[in-house]
Amino acid sequence: MISRFLSKTIEDKLFKGKVIVLLGARQVGKTTLLKQILTKNEEVLWLNGDEMQVQNLFNNASADRLISEFGNNKIVILDEAQRIKDIGLRLKLLADSDSDIQVIATGSSSFDLANNVNEPLTGRKWEYRMFPLSFGEMVAHHGKMKEMRMLPRRIVYGYYPEVVMNDGNEVEILKLLTDAYLYKDILSWENIKHPDKLQTLLRALAYQVGSQVSFNELSQMCSLDNKTVERYVTLLEQCYIIFRLPSFSRNLRHELKSSRKIYFYDNGIRNALIADFNAPEIRQDIGALWENFVIAERMKCNEYHRRWVNSYFWRTKQQQEVDYLEEGGGKLSAYEIKWNPRTKASLTKTFAEAYPNTELEVITPENITDFLI
Repeated sequence: MISRFLSKTIEDKLFKGKVIVLLGARQVGKTTLLKQILTKNEEVLWLNGDEMQVQNLFNNASADRLISEFGNNKIVILDEAQRIKDIGLRLKLLADSDSDIQVIATGSSSFDLANNVNEPLTGRKWEYRMFPLSFGEMVAHHGKMKEMRMLPRRIVYGYYPEVVMNDGNEVEILKLLTDAYLYKDILSWENIKHPDKLQTLLRALAYQVGSQVSFNELSQMCSLDNKTVERYVTLLEQCYIIFRLPSFSRNLRHELKSSRKIYFYDNGIRNALIADFNAPEIRQDIGALWENFVIAERMKCNEYHRRWVNSYFWRTKQQQEVDYLEEGGGKLSAYEIKWNPRTKASLTKTFAEAYPNTELEVITPENITDFLI
């Protein structure tokens, strides 16, 4: 089971003169995707950046030396490339060489790979993000009717490939993922002396899904200073565990201008952190859980379909709010996200007057397919 959306995109970019960079959390299937794309290519060299031998190979190596090590292989896959020192510079040297070798670098975190890559590889790379399986991919795989029947399970257990493919073992797999494996890079690079504080922070974020997040409150809950909390949040973003949704502000004095909400890329990871796998119909947090699911899946959908929009939430100091906004093509669209299809919603007079011609759509399980495909 692979990403149907990314598969063709990457295939179309092979041998177009640029390095292909594929980023995404551990265990989302990056290696599996590439193996299935390249199944007919025999001259492929696979290198794992987690291995010391591979790290030493790239250490201060020239392009000529690397190319000679690649032999007759026309495609070189460098898994977990973020583990290699100065990987951005090494990839730049290969991109600028006269070689016709196609280099594909994958990374399970962006803070070393992407940050080193961005400046050296400007104009020399195609970069893509890969996520846990998406609602749209599963509909394409086995049809809308079956995926809609599975929706309550997806909301609870999420879309990590191993979770989806191992019915009955979801809890055990999610526990393995959340027991530090997903944060391996943070724990090794940042020399975090108290990983329990990282877990405490993650649980606090899990309980605050759908709410405004205050770094000051989080610091008190986790016994960490504000700067450390913000640094940890940034690192968790760069490992594709969580993402921020900023507040929208243009016209009004009472709009919140620098607030943020934080969501998880995967509901299963969020639920594992708080050890709650109860069914949706008996959960007290179903509103927040549904909101996390919808916004994360919409983000995947926009990314895979190369739909460029800015995403926000909106709220005033008087607690007037809109769950989700998208800005693109000169248009602003507003969405309220409701688990109960019978719930009514409308734009507040304040918002409607400040942003006329903005349409509101209420997203429920009854129309979720239209929103995510």
